[in-house]
Amino acid sequence: MKKLLVLAGAVALLAMPVAQAREAGGLSGGLVGCCFGIRSAAAWNEGKNLEMREWLRIIPIVGIVGAVWNCIDGWNGITTADLRKVAGEQYY
Repeated sequence: MKKLLVLAGAVALLAMPVAQAREAGGLSGGLVGCCFGIRSAAAWNEGKNLEMREWLRIIPIVGIVGAVWNCIDGWNGITTADLRKVAGEQYY
């Protein structure tokens, strides 16, 4: 459990918005890929931020809520264009 909390803290610190443009890849890109998957890592490396539902996935038990929410949206046929309209260009 402690390792998970340390990993979550490291990812949270690396994900804080910064004034400078972040470099693609490296430790932060690797941690995002490890915790959230390749699509999130690719978006992260393009300068996009992670959405709240993605952050929920790394919290034990609470992550189930994000998984069910994603399942329902996927089932209903949501697209990246739909998500971009809701969340904006910063995320998608």
